[in-house]
Amino acid sequence: MSWKKMIFGEKMPDKNDPKYKERYEREVAAGRKFAQVAKLDRIAADVQGFANKHKKLFLAIVFGFVALSFGFNIVQMARICHRQKTEKQSVTVIQHQEYLLHKNNRHAKPQRYDNRQD
Repeated sequence: MSWKKMIFGEKMPDKNDPKYKERYEREVAAGRKFAQVAKLDRIAADVQGFANKHKKLFLAIVFGFVALSFGFNIVQMARICHRQKTEKQSVTVIQHQEYLLHKNNRHAKPQRYDNRQD
């Protein structure tokens, strides 16, 4: 394999090229059949019809969804950053484990084990 093919890849097949025409037609037919079985073609037609009738509302819905997603990501990043700062400043791992043990066993007192020998 030559270095040009490795870097630039092969030429993109054209749908009118006789070498790829049969393969292209089979793939398009399979895609259309799947869309009909899954009813994706009908859903796409309904969405397109709604978008044509209500252009501004459709754009508001789409960009609103994008803006909400972006805002949600920012909020989550801020929460994670804040949580990491407070966890670093608060307690050690051992203290946190003892707290969890005490919280799960409300009636039992947390026990400490020493490695020291008397």
